[in-house]
Amino acid sequence: MAEIKATINLPNKQNVELPIKQGSEGFDVIDISQLGSHGYFTFDPGFLSTASCESSITFIDGAKGILLHRGYPIAELAEKSSYLELCYLLLHNELPSTSQMDSFLRNIKSHTIVNEQLVNFFNGFRRDAHPMAMMCGAVAALSSFYHDDIDVNDEAYRITSAMRLISKIPTLAAMSYKYSIGLPFIYPRNDLSYAANFLNMMFAVPSENYQVSPTIEKAMDRIFILHADHEQNASTSTVRLAGSSGANPFACIAAGIASLWGPAHGGANEACLTMLEEIGDVKNIPEFIRRSKDKNDPFRLMGFGHRVYKNFDPRATVMRETCHEVLTELKVNDPLLDVAMELERIALQDEYFVSKKLYPNVDFYSGIIMKAIGIPTSMFTVIFALSRTVGWISHWKEMLEQPGHKIGRPRQLYTGYSQREYKSKAK
Repeated sequence: MAEIKATINLPNKQNVELPIKQGSEGFDVIDISQLGSHGYFTFDPGFLSTASCESSITFIDGAKGILLHRGYPIAELAEKSSYLELCYLLLHNELPSTSQMDSFLRNIKSHTIVNEQLVNFFNGFRRDAHPMAMMCGAVAALSSFYHDDIDVNDEAYRITSAMRLISKIPTLAAMSYKYSIGLPFIYPRNDLSYAANFLNMMFAVPSENYQVSPTIEKAMDRIFILHADHEQNASTSTVRLAGSSGANPFACIAAGIASLWGPAHGGANEACLTMLEEIGDVKNIPEFIRRSKDKNDPFRLMGFGHRVYKNFDPRATVMRETCHEVLTELKVNDPLLDVAMELERIALQDEYFVSKKLYPNVDFYSGIIMKAIGIPTSMFTVIFALSRTVGWISHWKEMLEQPGHKIGRPRQLYTGYSQREYKSKAK
């Protein structure tokens, strides 16, 4: 097949031909990598029309509501798979055999405990430190315990690093929560599933046994699955950019956690709960619905619609089912959950929301589930980071394994002073 090219007519009357690359799904892209040699760069704030890399991990079609991991629809993975099987898939490109999965689980369980000196590290934080602040510091500190064998160019090292991070992040997440409420750390239990182990570390206390509900365990595992990866978002791009310099994986993941902490990225489900608190009671909903339809009113319904998905969020359908299972089992008497369920009913029936495709998204349901379970809003983004670690490390690994990868170096449109002579203004 003949190579397809795009032609750009530059102001100097020069015609530049740029190759058009075709992926297996989605938009074709114009390769502008040689445009700089002709004296021009592209300007694309937010990189909304720029493909920063080539990847085979995740595909999103926002217009059609499609999310695929290694070609598998997210709904099928959430229904039929487990989080750790998805981790294997993201890291290795294929679903595991029974023996491969058994080996993978053994590796994960062998790394769940963190060094006891890292336990003492938490004592340096203030008691009122935000859990995400502790996560940024603790994950970056992991590199100080594994500095002797760092070699990002070694395939075995990359896999071992992935195992360490996937295994230890739940331990650190639960530790950040326990420290924030002044309770003893609970060590990992390798006889439990990944989700059940995390719940046990979160809610168990030394003085009594904690029984993990199968329904809550399933819900937690699905939350992990549905947040595992989402293509080239801000935090994933941050991990890739940090990794492009050859930085160690712990530093790269810590950078991703810092990026995720931003309220415009990882704080969506927390913002949803804040909105429910603002509404306060079911009787107040009609007034807030009216305000949400008023373009001149600053109030916005959080947890409805999605920047990427212009139809529906494919993760939300699965999360909705899980949400109702959890609320049915727990029978929680919480006015805010009543508000959430009524908002859901209205959004799925009201012509305004239906016509604008403002359906409840995954953040809406995951926030409700975590509140019902008893997880505080300060931990919502931490759990997002826990889930997303496998996506981040998979992209880091993929980038390093691609031939010819280079350190990231975006260009800029400079609008400051031209060169000028120094003249002191001090008297």
